[in-house]
Amino acid sequence: MHKQPNPQGKGLAPVLDSLAQSRTMIAVPPKLIDQVTNELFTSLFVLHSKFHFKPVLGKNYWLYKRNDRFQLSLISPHEGGESFMGQYIGECILQDDITWTLTLDSRSAEDNELQQLIEEKRKEFEQSLLTADSIDEVLPVYLQSLPYYQRVFASALANSLKASMQKSGIQGLSYTQAKGLLKGSVTNASHSHIE
Repeated sequence: MHKQPNPQGKGLAPVLDSLAQSRTMIAVPPKLIDQVTNELFTSLFVLHSKFHFKPVLGKNYWLYKRNDRFQLSLISPHEGGESFMGQYIGECILQDDITWTLTLDSRSAEDNELQQLIEEKRKEFEQSLLTADSIDEVLPVYLQSLPYYQRVFASALANSLKASMQKSGIQGLSYTQAKGLLKGSVTNASHSHIE
């Protein structure tokens, strides 16, 4: 049987090209551990949703939930997105440093089932932070399980946060060591947490 080539051209070479291009475009500030972990958690939450388009910096996207699946959409709930996409969760924006923000809809913020799901995912995430030898180990450098665009943006996110950690002097440290550096210092407010 003759195997058809990938019609979208999303093989290994385009992935590597996209990753290389994303590394050169990211300008990031130093970030302390709480900001890094908040941004990483929120960004991974968004990137594990389903979408088939290339996100653009600064553009608004909308996150929906149908059954147990999350989907990022170009269609807002005001344009009828909720009628066929499922429960509207909130508005997402890809920031200049390749991190994502997610502002929960007021109904989602009061949805106990959704809040419990987010809390469970956060606990799993924190456990992975605590068991890793260094924070670098939990960065999504290459997540083969993710689809194309999610994989590219997860890798770019890893590079962005790694550069920020290097600038703040916490790269290579364990989560506990990095948290220890916060004692006596003021943390930067994160722009990329689930609100």
